[in-house]
Amino acid sequence: MTYAEKWKDFPDYIIGITKEIWEGRGTETLNRYYAPDIPVRTPMGISRGNQGVIAATMATCHEFPDRQLLAEDVIWSESEEHGHLSSHRLLTTATHLQDGQFGKASGKKWTVRVIADCAAKGETIYDEWLVRDYGGLVRQLGLEPEEYTRDLIAAEGGPELATAPFTPEIDLDGGYHGSGNDNEWGAGYADTLTRIMNKDFNHILVDYDRAVIGEYASGKQAIGREAACQFWVGLRSSFPNAQFKIHHQIGMDGGMMSPRAAIRWSLDGTHDGWGAFGRPTGAKVHVMGMSHAEFGPWGLRREFSLYDEVAIWKQILLQTGDT
Repeated sequence: MTYAEKWKDFPDYIIGITKEIWEGRGTETLNRYYAPDIPVRTPMGISRGNQGVIAATMATCHEFPDRQLLAEDVIWSESEEHGHLSSHRLLTTATHLQDGQFGKASGKKWTVRVIADCAAKGETIYDEWLVRDYGGLVRQLGLEPEEYTRDLIAAEGGPELATAPFTPEIDLDGGYHGSGNDNEWGAGYADTLTRIMNKDFNHILVDYDRAVIGEYASGKQAIGREAACQFWVGLRSSFPNAQFKIHHQIGMDGGMMSPRAAIRWSLDGTHDGWGAFGRPTGAKVHVMGMSHAEFGPWGLRREFSLYDEVAIWKQILLQTGDT
């Protein structure tokens, strides 16, 4: 599988086209790099076709004209049948300089992480899953995610007309049916997340590096095992009976990097516990999650776990009618 002379390998291709599209303003290249009927899933919904991606890209570039997408890592796997799957982690930063989706230009700067899983064959991306830290962005603009979500629902025409967040029921088949690889680091991290979701939080206190740094949803940084544990308890306690599922896992070792892993996962259930999302409402919720981990001699040393706080609030508010 080749990626033309300008890309030295698959990670270079993923990083390169991202920069070309966003910072190089090569929006029209999406006609070439993205398949015409690609499904793009985010926690806020699903779209089909590269024209929707192009329109959303232009709107974001207008509202945040100085936006940068800084590649932190590309964790990837390959199969003869499905091509490559990249789990691309970005640190993205911008200034709110124009009116748009996030209201009147505020001049405020923000920095959040994004993880995008892209399936590619040749030089064409044909299937995608993406989680951006929407909650962290909103908070850095001086807004509270729950209230922002209420305003968003109103701006979309109210509960009857508001765009539905992503759930498995509205998923589309984009053609990628791979599950990653069987590398030991991916398998180990899959076991870690499964234990955490089975409420074995002591696993964090024992098997994570004592100096672990977690970069989590809502722009939260956790330093040390106890803080990392608090993040996971906050999520799981909001949805204590939800079903946890791993959809994709990759492990990698080498390349001048720590051993590392990428997991795409979900929680499906009801908001029936006190936790990161406040008073239980009984709303049915789907959480699309993506996590990266890096390992060292004393355990898991860095963790990056994202979900979309705004998408979760939107599911809750649309069902409770508290809009």
